[in-house]
Amino acid sequence: MSGSSAFRKLSGPQKAATLLLALGEEHASSLFSRMHEDEIRDISAAMAQLGSVPAQMVEELCREFAEQMGQAGSLVGSFESTERLLLKTLPPDRVSQIMEEIRGPAGRTMWDKLGNVNEAVLANYLKNEYPQTVAVVLTKVRPEHAARVLTLLPEGFSMEVVMRMLRMETVQKEALDGVERTLKAEFMSNLARAQRRDAHEMMAEIFNNLDRQAEGRILGALEERNRDSAEKIRSLMFTFEDLQRLDAAGLQVLLRAVEKDKLALALKGASDALRDLFLKNLTERAAKLLKDDIAGIGPVRLKDVDEAQAAIVVMAKDMAAQGQIVMQDGREEEMVY
Repeated sequence: MSGSSAFRKLSGPQKAATLLLALGEEHASSLFSRMHEDEIRDISAAMAQLGSVPAQMVEELCREFAEQMGQAGSLVGSFESTERLLLKTLPPDRVSQIMEEIRGPAGRTMWDKLGNVNEAVLANYLKNEYPQTVAVVLTKVRPEHAARVLTLLPEGFSMEVVMRMLRMETVQKEALDGVERTLKAEFMSNLARAQRRDAHEMMAEIFNNLDRQAEGRILGALEERNRDSAEKIRSLMFTFEDLQRLDAAGLQVLLRAVEKDKLALALKGASDALRDLFLKNLTERAAKLLKDDIAGIGPVRLKDVDEAQAAIVVMAKDMAAQGQIVMQDGREEEMVY
């Protein structure tokens, strides 16, 4: 390769490879350690096929790099500017895949990213997977994160996962790669798309997972600074008390699915109106047993009540998404006479 025309024909990876070679092994290895696996692969492939690079071309490349950096001035990076830049050099489907990965949780590897996903979100996804798949996933994330996810899985299912983890031997690389591909294609891409939602919707989901004291404190502070945002978030939140919006058939379906001890704990801190609604949709004998269970619990921590209520809300949302129950939106329907 020689001359200005050859320099202009260099691809991005070829220029990066040339600069890294010029920097020397120590600096190059430091930069490689900060790159994504795909970037390392692309640059390494270009480097291996680079051949002899004339000193004049190296100088020209370094000068171009210095000039572009010097002229940049104040830079602003954003998802939108990154996407526009990528679309100039890559196919739209590849750009979409890259942007979904970027918008997803932080982490260099899939397992790093998974370790930064909220445990309730992860548990909600994993409960529909095979126990063996879940066992593999939980052995790859941090033990404290795996513990929190495990406690949020259905009791029988979580025990099956535990048994699989105890019997698990070394996972073959092919099987591990298969699980990783599935998580990347299904869970992570959906998670990234979900993160494009309106900021108020995202905050409403977060507030749904706060305990009552934290929710009241943060919402109260937000009202003082931005009343409109606080009211919008509050209107988007779905709480345990909102289960009053279920019709009788939907409530009975939910009652059959909820664990009895969890229901008793959740109703311990519910309003009288909601408690009465639940009891009315049970048989007389079942209602009496539930009343006895609630009374027999005794004093409980508010945190435990909140966790039980949150788990039932998550279950109700899942069932609504699957069409098993219908939640009214609380607004009056327009009528035609």
